[in-house]
Amino acid sequence: MSLEHGIYTLREATTADLAGARQLMLRTFEQDFGYGYIAKWHTDVDNLAEAYLDNPRQVLFVAVVRATNEVVGTCAVRTGGPKPPYKPEWLVERYSTATTAQLVRVYVDQAHRRAGLARRLVSLTRDWILQEGTYRTIYLHTNPAIAGAEQFWRSLPTIEIYDDRPDQGEFQNIHFEMDHTTPII
Repeated sequence: MSLEHGIYTLREATTADLAGARQLMLRTFEQDFGYGYIAKWHTDVDNLAEAYLDNPRQVLFVAVVRATNEVVGTCAVRTGGPKPPYKPEWLVERYSTATTAQLVRVYVDQAHRRAGLARRLVSLTRDWILQEGTYRTIYLHTNPAIAGAEQFWRSLPTIEIYDDRPDQGEFQNIHFEMDHTTPII
């Protein structure tokens, strides 16, 4: 699956894309999230091939600049939802089955934002989920403290399931499910 968009190609990642995808993820953790790489949260980033290329139920999409093959955007799918002890037990249980596709690592390099890449990556990834055929629920969470993150997800066909912020816990996220049928782009 691939898509051309302006100067970009959006497609499933290959082995050649993994170093660039990892660099983008690490920059995002540092620059946007402000806390950098944390091993217990980012284990998939340590071995992107095992997590996304070698597992037929998981995938990593990238947006690359066609002229240079620079990876400037990512979006991935992992099976299952949030993990304990970071989230309430009821939320973990709701998304614990193998029929849950979790959207993760939806990042666009700061210099390439506002070009429609994130929306197109999510659309392409959702199409992959539907074609994969075994997933019934699309789950995601976002940190509303990241500029534009909450507004982005609310602009898509999502339904808020839970907002961590009132609980004043360590993790301040909003949890969503995505509609399978409403067009994204």
